[in-house]
Amino acid sequence: MKSCLLFVKSAFRPRSILTSIQEAFFFEKPFTFIYKRTLSTSANLYSNSSKTKSQSPSKSMSLIDPMASSQHLDSCQSEILIDELKERLSNTKHKFVVCVEGNIGCGKTTLLDYFKKTKNCEILAEPVDKWRNIDGHNALELMYKDPHRWGMTLQTYVQLTMLQAHTKVQEYPVKLMERSLYSAKYCFVENLYKSGKMADIDFIVLTEWFNWIIQTQNVKVDLFVYLRTDPEVLFSRIKQRHREEEMGIPLEYLKDLHQLHEDWFIHKKIGTTKDVEVLVIDANSSLEDMEIAYEKHREKILPFISSSSLPVETLEGLGH
Repeated sequence: MKSCLLFVKSAFRPRSILTSIQEAFFFEKPFTFIYKRTLSTSANLYSNSSKTKSQSPSKSMSLIDPMASSQHLDSCQSEILIDELKERLSNTKHKFVVCVEGNIGCGKTTLLDYFKKTKNCEILAEPVDKWRNIDGHNALELMYKDPHRWGMTLQTYVQLTMLQAHTKVQEYPVKLMERSLYSAKYCFVENLYKSGKMADIDFIVLTEWFNWIIQTQNVKVDLFVYLRTDPEVLFSRIKQRHREEEMGIPLEYLKDLHQLHEDWFIHKKIGTTKDVEVLVIDANSSLEDMEIAYEKHREKILPFISSSSLPVETLEGLGH
């Protein structure tokens, strides 16, 4: 988008509009077609305005000296070109952000794995590896062992790493994220506080940081995919996958998190994302049935993207 901004700004300077487009052309390759189209449009405008000329411009006008042709463009013609390019460039600006949400063990990673071979989709897995190794310290394990002591520490770092995921420059039409800054606050921080495992001052500080972030940073989400799963099913899956940090998770903890997800996505009791569309998928089924559900909702989860088996880089967290 740098070239778009460069053009819009520079086109109003007292110099050739074609020079501005030429800068855009050399600045970003995706705008080559705009450069060629503009030169062609300039040739047509020049032809219509050159009534005193006995000979019309040659068909090779797109190869003429930009500085020479710019002398025949008046302010009205410049505005026509600007409007045309604005319309064309506006179609490339939108980036779609999808956050896959749900309780522990609901199948978020399975969904990401299903779509990871889709072309033009950038996948950001939850940066769990970072939480497990903060300069040699496993903050996730510490929090599960002693949430009163380490809950604030972990959630502060979670907030930072999720902010990095949200604000990472988006290179593809769709960014598919595992969880979000919002679920960290509305589900996990809220659960620590409501269960008495987080002090008032810690909750207030995290809340003020969160409010500042959503008011000043670009952390927009276009679609939430809520993998709705019964706590009993989650408890069974967690036991089966046998992740070390999760082995001590009680069923009641999963029930509390489930209720917070329900209050957020189903009952709309909490959160500032009430206007964001939510796709609810029943995730109690087997892997085979879940893949059928993912494919059924492909166009909604990955809009603007056709089905493809071409691989795309899966980013395990950030900075890799």
